[in-house]
Amino acid sequence: MDSQLAVDQKNNLVEMRPAGLGQPAGIRIAARILSYVLHPLFIPVYLCGFVVATQSYLFAAFSQWEKTLFILRFGVMYIMFPLVSVLLLRALGFIGSFKLATQKDRIIPYIVCMIYYWWMWYVLSNQPEFPTLFVTLSFAIFLASIGGLMANISMKVSMHAMGAGVMTAFVMLAGFSQDINFGGYISISIFLAGLICTARFIDSDHTAKEIYTGLFIGVLSLLLAIKFA
Repeated sequence: MDSQLAVDQKNNLVEMRPAGLGQPAGIRIAARILSYVLHPLFIPVYLCGFVVATQSYLFAAFSQWEKTLFILRFGVMYIMFPLVSVLLLRALGFIGSFKLATQKDRIIPYIVCMIYYWWMWYVLSNQPEFPTLFVTLSFAIFLASIGGLMANISMKVSMHAMGAGVMTAFVMLAGFSQDINFGGYISISIFLAGLICTARFIDSDHTAKEIYTGLFIGVLSLLLAIKFA
């Protein structure tokens, strides 16, 4: 019995130990940079710019300025508002860290971001001039925030992995719904999702369960958005 208890304790320690422990400093730095560049706040804006650049026929009625304004709108809603909200919450003492290091720290930011994300979906869904791809994307992001909040009850699910899941599933959706060759873009999105998850294994205290759960929530959110958006 004692030997079995020792094995269980060892397994628990392995699960809780940061995956990046023991990695060379250069790899940890690269993982941190990648985590910032491919932060989940930026991914919706990257995807917006990607669609505008690769599927210009969807914006045939838009001027160049209107396309730029559309991307800026994504930036305001998905980057600026959540970032300013987290800064205010930290300044007011509602959260303990800008990195949202604990499950408790993540509750209010999830709820606040859900409001922003719902509003973006609502606006896009009521403006038929915008491609339906973006209605689906905005609804998927909203659903992912709900899934993240629910998962946060039992674990500190990886937000980066959720963003990677939404990104990969969205690029696949764009590829399967258009009569153009998207194989290269799909391959790149899968590769980037792998890089993001690997970076979080190295440069975070997330367990494998938290990262894989985040990836699953992201993919599932996009699939549900396709069905219901």
